[in-house]
Amino acid sequence: MGAAPHALPLLDGERCRRGTDITVSGRYRITTREPRVNERIRAREVRLVDPDGGQIGLKTIEEARWLADQLGLDLVEVAPDAKPPVVRMMDYGKFKYEQSVRAREARKKQTRTVIKEVQFRPKISSNDFEVKRRRVERFLGEGDKVKVSMRFRGREVTHPELGREVLDRLAAAIEGSGTVETGPMMDNRQMTMVLAPLRRMAPAAPVEPAAAAGDGQVATEVAAGDGLVGAPTDGTRSDPPATEPVDEDET
Repeated sequence: MGAAPHALPLLDGERCRRGTDITVSGRYRITTREPRVNERIRAREVRLVDPDGGQIGLKTIEEARWLADQLGLDLVEVAPDAKPPVVRMMDYGKFKYEQSVRAREARKKQTRTVIKEVQFRPKISSNDFEVKRRRVERFLGEGDKVKVSMRFRGREVTHPELGREVLDRLAAAIEGSGTVETGPMMDNRQMTMVLAPLRRMAPAAPVEPAAAAGDGQVATEVAAGDGLVGAPTDGTRSDPPATEPVDEDET
């Protein structure tokens, strides 16, 4: 009998291994392999690397596993195509966790531009205008751009100035939350305007006023031969030397 109509033939020489994620895309199999760890390493001789990246040298796989076991670490095959393969002693569970954290942080730092759309009408009521203005400001506050669409119906298209007045009114109302990136533009029976969120500037560090002349000054003297700063010369107690203020950002 022939193969099932939806079955995908394996590629020549392809074998499923433990720890291998397989997904089907079109007519091809896509494999994503994790490195071999501990007993899954099949090489008889390996080049061993310590947890800090230092070279230990050629070892049999039994010796490498024993050394990793003594340190309570895993043996991970980091260069399977090398001759012999390179393995490293590490805490593999901790390594995978740190990798996932770094990947998550990298995704957070990626800038993703989202454009939301809010529709207006030339003869919009004051109440509807305020509702949609708040919606626009909410989108801008979330860091999204907003495309404002002004739709004209029937003979309204003969008076585009009415729609422009509404858009200008909106631009003035959201001045504290965003700025006009693309001004009102007419396209057939629709006028559009694009608003962008304001860039948040980091607050400037406060500037401390300079001390008045003579205020808080402490004279320091170096006693001859002893190298002590601020040592009293007449038997009286002297004030400690003044210290420069340290910015909170440097602590």
